[in-house]
Amino acid sequence: MLKEYEVDYVFGLPGETTLPLYNEWFEFPYVKHVMLRDERNACFAADGYGRVSFKPGICESPSVGATHVIPAAIEAFKSSMPMIFITTDTPLYLEKKNALTSFDQTALFSGIVKESITVFRGQDIPYAVRRAFRVATTGKPGPVHIRIPMNALEEEIGPADVYAQKNFSRYPGHRFTANRDSILKAADLLLRAERPLIICGQGALYSSAWDELIELAELMEIPVGTTITGKGCFPETHSLSIGVIGSRGGTGFSNSILRSADLVFYVGCNTDQAATDSWTLPSPETKVVHLDISEAEVGNSLRTDVMLVGDAKATLEELINVLKSKAVRRRPEWVNYISARREAYEAKLSAYAIAAQDEYPINPLVFLKKLEELLPADHLIICDPGVSAIYTSAYFKVRKPGRRLIFNYSMGALGYAIPASIGAALANPNAITLALTGDGSFGFVAGELETLARLRLSIKVILYDNQSFGWIRASIMMRYGPKYFATEFKSIDYVKIAEGFGLQAFRIEEPKDLELKLKELVKAEGPALLDLPVLPEDKLVPPVPAWASKAEQLGIPFVY
Repeated sequence: MLKEYEVDYVFGLPGETTLPLYNEWFEFPYVKHVMLRDERNACFAADGYGRVSFKPGICESPSVGATHVIPAAIEAFKSSMPMIFITTDTPLYLEKKNALTSFDQTALFSGIVKESITVFRGQDIPYAVRRAFRVATTGKPGPVHIRIPMNALEEEIGPADVYAQKNFSRYPGHRFTANRDSILKAADLLLRAERPLIICGQGALYSSAWDELIELAELMEIPVGTTITGKGCFPETHSLSIGVIGSRGGTGFSNSILRSADLVFYVGCNTDQAATDSWTLPSPETKVVHLDISEAEVGNSLRTDVMLVGDAKATLEELINVLKSKAVRRRPEWVNYISARREAYEAKLSAYAIAAQDEYPINPLVFLKKLEELLPADHLIICDPGVSAIYTSAYFKVRKPGRRLIFNYSMGALGYAIPASIGAALANPNAITLALTGDGSFGFVAGELETLARLRLSIKVILYDNQSFGWIRASIMMRYGPKYFATEFKSIDYVKIAEGFGLQAFRIEEPKDLELKLKELVKAEGPALLDLPVLPEDKLVPPVPAWASKAEQLGIPFVY
């Protein structure tokens, strides 16, 4: 069934309840199994693969590891990521007899997936797989759980029912447009607005709507911003780009533009806490048009003038056709205003970076600007929460639209980037893949360096080393003052750890090493790690709106 759905990889690790499946898989070369060192990490790898391949990520776990899958399942559910979690189980008739590793998996998963499907007989497996792909990839996408007891895996079935519904092997599995009347109303508001702004969320990436977004922005001369998870929807080197907005990745420049807009057109964005800076953006009097695949999310958080329920790409195509039949309006004053503000902000940022280039530990902004210079356009960057994500989302410019950066900011579990980079690299082996992680995240996933070495994946791990849970330190400082609790680590030699797993490894010892070590990292054959010493976020405050004003009051260095 997986072969019929064009599945290339399944991510997992062995356990006794899965042995009947492995026994058959041993002689089945068409779907490759990728073994990781932890079920959580295997599912994060499937998540990374799914985001880059535009196929549902597939992961599997034995019953004993089913509880370890939960962080990845919740991330997929909250970020609407199409995934299929396959867990095997002891025979269901033994559940109440206290069979080893037996528990009610369905109850565990039912609240954090679109649907949990239990297979009772081997002959039900084809049906369960078809339903899982269809449910995962259509409507508001998301994860599906399939629970298969080991006795069902040992049954023989005939071939008649082994077929796929190929439309659902990729996402979106089905595209539908918003109704015509709503599209006409949205077009009218866009034409009448003086200072319109488009904000794209992750849904626009899922829909592959970047060509339509560029066409609409250029047709109507409307600036475009994205959320942190929508980064990549629009090229950030484009004259109409304002970059990321909100409290995660937003800057003083981009958030000021959002505050100045008289109409915001949200595309594939759930207007969550991060995108709206705790629902303070945009201004209350701003008109809102909201396009989303989900009837539950459209108009959910903001007073909305026009709601468009439909696929982003398909609905934008219809909207563009409507606008082309009308007298399209240009807005030189609005565009020139934004251009002047951007130029002034980037000059200020450049001066800051020049002043900080000799700092040690390394200033993350200086590092990112150097990384931006050295990376080719075809790259994949996967970021863990904290320093890794916040500076990258705010200051690393995406030149080519598409899925270039991946953030797990719907839940933000630490330890996502390294396993997710494994899936991402397998999905696009031609791109240079970087995992940006922190020492806090690294503690969750150090064992996966063995996976990198075993698979010989050319993944470059950049480890922000501040010897702490730095984001928590900053959160404590901004709320209670320097009353730090359970946040500090001892000094660790991450170069030796990486070398012990068989990776090349480098460490920045002084500012002048930065460019040379980065070049060595990028050119290294196979997996490699760079230890990058940085200050924790309470000593150099990253671009978070609420923190910037407090840092200024306290006299702590910050960038925003």
